[in-house]
Order: sequence, then C-alpha cells, then structure tokens
Amino acid sequence: MLDMRQVTKVYRTELVETHALRSLDLHVKEGEFVAVTGPSGSGKTTFLNIAGLLETFTAGQFTLDGENVQGLSDDARSKLRNHKIGFIFQSFNLIPDLNLFDNVDVPLRYRGMPANERKLRIEDSLAMVGLGSRMKHFPAELSGGQQQRAAIARALAGSPRLLLADEPTGNLDSQMARSVLELLEDINTQGTTIIMVTHDPELAARAHRNVHIVDGMATDLSVEPSLTRVALASRSDTPSATNV
Repeated sequence: MLDMRQVTKVYRTELVETHALRSLDLHVKEGEFVAVTGPSGSGKTTFLNIAGLLETFTAGQFTLDGENVQGLSDDARSKLRNHKIGFIFQSFNLIPDLNLFDNVDVPLRYRGMPANERKLRIEDSLAMVGLGSRMKHFPAELSGGQQQRAAIARALAGSPRLLLADEPTGNLDSQMARSVLELLEDINTQGTTIIMVTHDPELAARAHRNVHIVDGMATDLSVEPSLTRVALASRSDTPSATNV
C-alpha cells in the first residue's frame, strides 16, 4: 500500500537547512494497522504529510498503492489524495457552521459525485460510527468523542484505501480514546489500511506493528523488539534509529 525508499525531506531558507527526514525507509502492506511513534520534532508530522500527499519530498522514491507519486502535478496529487486517502486529525477539523451531514458531504462534493450517491455514503458512514441519528446536529452540540467519530465518518465516506490518523485520541479522555480506537480497529478489519501517529503507548501496543521515528529515520520495533519499551516510554532520551 505504501512504500517509501530512502525518502529525504529538507527544508531550506537562505540561512538554514533543516533535514526533517533522512533516507527514511518504510513499507506498509495492504490491510495493516501501523502505529508511528517518536518524540516531538522527530519527523512524524513531515512523514504523515508526505504520506498524505500534502507535501513533496526532496529525494528518494514513494509508491502509493502501486503508483509512483514522484513528479505528479498538483492536480494529479489532489485527485489521488481525494480518491485513495482519508485523514483523521487530532483537532477534528469539522466546519462549525455545517451540520454533520454537510461536514461529511464536503470532500465528496470535490469529487463531483452525484447527490444520490453522496447521500447514501454520508448516511452509511455516520451510521457506521454510531451517529446516524445526529446527522443534523452541529459540531458544538456534540461531545469530543462524537466529534472525532464524525471526523472518522467524513474520512470513511470516500471509501479510502489508506486512512491516516494524526493523534486521533489526543483531545479525548481515556474512555473516549479507547472507544475511538476500537472503531478504528473495526474499520481496519474491514480491509482499510491505517497509519496512526500517537504518543500513547497503550494505543500503539494495539496496532499490528510499531514504527518509531527519531531524527527523521524509522525503526520497526517488531524487528528490533529490544527497543520497544524504551522507545514508547521515553520522549527525551530515545535510542538511535536505523532504517527499516
């Protein structure tokens, strides 16, 4: 599903050159649920933005669902992203003056999808996350957990092949966080590939595989299990990473 080889990302200004990713290798199979961990500033967000085709990369190779994305135009990247990738953000990113039905409808409209098909997809996705009776409610009328479920419904309505979740439980209490994770696990069992960035070791432990990013490089903790406890428990004193 996702294959990154020697991917490097360098941000340059007139005075400063910052290496956000350093020859990162990462391979995610179709149907996997992968948790990505690492300290702040390690390159997790840059990796997620590149994986989601929101940013380009400086060097290396990146294949998404069999398609080489290097050199694609902005329009081609947008089309690929809209058809194959779903996003779940920590801050939900719901539009406050739209009800849930219309929030889920927004990305489907960009596809030019017929109204009847959009309606069926919206109703099905909201029902899947337990919000079928709330589709006319506005975000401010929902709890944090319900808002995150609505954000998941918005991502699911497009039937993405790959779901990218950036700290999806970061703004939730522990009970709501577990509920959202269980929902993601259910979605994964239905065949959707999920990559989840998280700082929560309990959530990371429930994924199929853990990848730890430090200094822009990735370590597969299933390959190097001796690093698992240290990597997940420590945020300031992390082991050096090697590519996978």
